[in-house]
Amino acid sequence: MSTGVLDPEAPTVVESNPNAARTPTSLQRFAPFLAPYKWFYIGSIVVSLVATMTGLVIPLVMQRVIDGPIADRNFSAVWWPAALILLLGTIDAAGIWVRRYLVSRPSSQFEISARATVFDKLQRLSVAAHESWESGQLLSRAIADLGSLRRFMAFIGPFIIINAVTLVVGIGVLLVQAWQLGLIMLVTSVPLVIACTRFETLYRVVARDAQDQAGDVTTTVEESIQGIRVLKAFGRSAHLGKQFLRQAYTLRGTELKKVRYLAIIWAVIVGLQPVTIGAILAVGTYSIVQGTMTVGTLVAAIAIVTFLLWPIESFGYLLAELNNARTAADRYWEIIDTPETVTDPDDPVELPDKVRGRVQFDRVGFTFPDASSPLLTDVSFIVEPGETVALVGNTGSGKTALTNLVPRLFDATEGTISIDGIDVASMRLADLRSIVSVAFEDPVLFSASARENIALGSPGASDAEITEALEIAHATEFVDRLPWGLATRIGEQGMSLSGGQRQRLALARAVLGKPRVLVLDDPLSALDVDTEAKVQKELRRVLAHSTTLLVAHRPSTAALADRVLYLENGRIVEQGTHEGLLASSPRYRDVMGSIHG
Repeated sequence: MSTGVLDPEAPTVVESNPNAARTPTSLQRFAPFLAPYKWFYIGSIVVSLVATMTGLVIPLVMQRVIDGPIADRNFSAVWWPAALILLLGTIDAAGIWVRRYLVSRPSSQFEISARATVFDKLQRLSVAAHESWESGQLLSRAIADLGSLRRFMAFIGPFIIINAVTLVVGIGVLLVQAWQLGLIMLVTSVPLVIACTRFETLYRVVARDAQDQAGDVTTTVEESIQGIRVLKAFGRSAHLGKQFLRQAYTLRGTELKKVRYLAIIWAVIVGLQPVTIGAILAVGTYSIVQGTMTVGTLVAAIAIVTFLLWPIESFGYLLAELNNARTAADRYWEIIDTPETVTDPDDPVELPDKVRGRVQFDRVGFTFPDASSPLLTDVSFIVEPGETVALVGNTGSGKTALTNLVPRLFDATEGTISIDGIDVASMRLADLRSIVSVAFEDPVLFSASARENIALGSPGASDAEITEALEIAHATEFVDRLPWGLATRIGEQGMSLSGGQRQRLALARAVLGKPRVLVLDDPLSALDVDTEAKVQKELRRVLAHSTTLLVAHRPSTAALADRVLYLENGRIVEQGTHEGLLASSPRYRDVMGSIHG
């Protein structure tokens, strides 16, 4: 499976900008996504404004009809105004269709490009960065938040502009037609502006809380699905169900707070409408009686105010969605702006044509981010080409961390690791990982076919090479029994397979392509004794052609190695052959005995 998500005609992928301010510019930072389609957006806004302005022209036509043909009782003069109103209505309807057509493509393309960018970013982030995020939070930001942003790009953003222009133009028309009526509209807008400003401040906080809490709920649901066997085995479904309900009720409380804020702003907006219309009607009627205003002008003014009710009423909804989009944008850029700590060097060293695979650790130290003490300290050893070195030690001694440093899943915090004399930190990640292959104790399989999961280790592998890798892992027999053989989809996380079967597929993936450096983190721990013996027999042949680091928890696995390094508290304290250490080292015997027993 490729970590790349793009092809030449695909979505724009925007690089992160760690120096860019988040709020209030987080939405503005999406401009590069929209740049290729700016004329679609400009066109849709212009068309919408033209269509909307027709709604302001119709009351003026009505004014002319009332003060003209109706006042003069001249029915024949109504036809042209009626035809004009019909034309304006047609323009309005056509404008709505054109706007939706113009905005649909860029908004959907924005969503694809933004998702491609965040996916690409996630592939480039270090393992440590991934471990600092809850998976549900990442899913929420990559899916739900981007849906909110797409709605903003397609609807909310354009209509904030359209409605604002409509209100300004509408009030301007009122001021021109009858300044006193326009002034009433302006005066009654003051409390609305104050209420909207206060609403925006309060709603933004709860919108962020709600989206973060939704991410927590997503995390719990995802973990309950992935860990369903554990929950059922230990009877803890009810316990997790209570945790889920607590999170759901917390989210519900936050959503209710959002509803309360929305209810208040809507009450203010709707409550001001009859006040405005009543005041205009009273002042207009008085002016008509005084002879300073015509009936047509008053009717047109009330029609304009009624027309402006939708832009005014929608401001509560638009402000709420604007804040949801701002929060979603903040959360999105938090991922994009996460520093990439394991990266390609600025001036990478090219690998030689023939890599021998001599691995050297020189005074290597490693400390997990935010940890108070180092996990590995002053680790130095050499693995010669074709040699197999086993790492043995109690839990927490640093065995797995040490193996993770070779393919740069983490970077050493002290010292250097080199292959054939080249510091792995000076190699391109793609070059390094093309010569280093890894099999983990807890294998990860993808929701794809068995063939695709194995070929992840060497995408261009032939059927013969895949078959050979399966034979080495002693997986041919069970793969052949699958409903469609190698073409069988094995399900998410490979949960349709046993632990031993998953480990064997992961081992086949690791040995496929005959890597120069092979890193095996106790890859046989889930196998029964007979299967382990058969796999070990094949592995002895494979290991002779690769430089291998092998985490061993079983004596039989340690016996595969030419040399054993015994780790304690992050340091190499003893080394030798498996048989030699069994004979000379009490603590090695204790560890092997406790593991074996």
